Amino acid sequence: MNTLVKNALVIPMTQESYTVRGDVGISETKIAFVGSAPSSFHPDRIIDAAGSIVMPALVNAHTHLAMELMRNFKDTEPNLMAWLSNIWPIEAKLTDEDILWASRLGVCELLQSGCTLFNDMYFSEHKTAQAANEGGIRASIGLTLFGDIDDTKRRLAEKPAACRKEVERSGGRVKLAVAPHAIYTCSEATYRYAHDWAKEHDALLHTHLSETKGEVDDCIKAHGVPPLEYLDSIGYFAKTKHLLAHCVHLTEEEISRLSQLDAAVATNPTSNCKLASGIAPLGKMSAAGVKLCIGTDGSSSNNNQNLFEEMHVASLVSTVSTMDITSLPPYRVLEMATKNGAEALGFPQIGTIEPGKEADIIIVDIHSPHMTPLNDPFSALVYAAQASDVDTVFCQGKLVMEHRRILGIDMEETMRKTNEIWENIKTR
Repeated sequence: MNTLVKNALVIPMTQESYTVRGDVGISETKIAFVGSAPSSFHPDRIIDAAGSIVMPALVNAHTHLAMELMRNFKDTEPNLMAWLSNIWPIEAKLTDEDILWASRLGVCELLQSGCTLFNDMYFSEHKTAQAANEGGIRASIGLTLFGDIDDTKRRLAEKPAACRKEVERSGGRVKLAVAPHAIYTCSEATYRYAHDWAKEHDALLHTHLSETKGEVDDCIKAHGVPPLEYLDSIGYFAKTKHLLAHCVHLTEEEISRLSQLDAAVATNPTSNCKLASGIAPLGKMSAAGVKLCIGTDGSSSNNNQNLFEEMHVASLVSTVSTMDITSLPPYRVLEMATKNGAEALGFPQIGTIEPGKEADIIIVDIHSPHMTPLNDPFSALVYAAQASDVDTVFCQGKLVMEHRRILGIDMEETMRKTNEIWENIKTR
């Protein structure tokens, strides 16, 4: 199948300020050309993208997708730990079926905000992987770990086998990662075992780190050093690839060390503000060469999966925390949400629009009052664009959302079922 997307303003994300007025060709799973169609290209389908931006699909580098169920619930708790004390009892009641429907809802929301790759940390991982496959999108599925070494060994003996079918049928769109939850929920032995498993299986390691000041203070009290230094001291970062969520409270020394590691930070500014966790030093990390990407966190602490909103907030909090408007300019924010996220999660075949890359692209409608006049398209996408502007989404060359209609999942049925499940959960 050859698809021609014509008459677009193309933002390839290959270099700053670079745009192309023209066409994008998709041949099977890959981008065939950008610019003018060669005479040898014969499209089976033509999409007129006049009045639209064509850009790489977005990447949600840290979320808990099935927490859609707890959206708008207990939103006035004073801090992260108080909030978690309400969330954990509910999570203990969840079934595989609950998580499947909530994950389907999350996939719909991701698609409608232009996202084709997410990095997840939650339970019943095979069900979240199933929802990703149904929606036709990509996922890094974290095999989530809590507790001591015995529980960790059991989980890593069971979880990969449960996910294998979904990984195999994804055509490379779904990968497994290892996700020890946090230093306050996992033992040192769990972190060491997770590291060894990831090294053996060439898997990404995904954990929360330095999300709150309380977490940092408790770590210093227990180990004499802050969280990143603690994990470094036990060999957690040795010869492995990492995604660190939050990183709100880092010392100058930790930022310097982080820039030397094979690690990326997934900032979650809306969640961090909402839960009063603080503001991550994005400007300092960027200046130090730390790899930055962006995530939403779960919809229970955000309260959505809207990457456009997250880009906007990330830029604003970086500016206000540094008092420097140039600390995180729009192009860098877009990199965080596209190319950087794809590379951090081990999907370098996407994240830019250039020949040979797999075709994960979105068409953003700019024919609206809030996008008029366009002036600088990079600024417009970060400061003005809305998730509802995303009209059409391709993943791996396949059309997965057309004119806001999700093609692989029945969204109306999914919303109805999610409401039904939540009412049932409250009675358990």
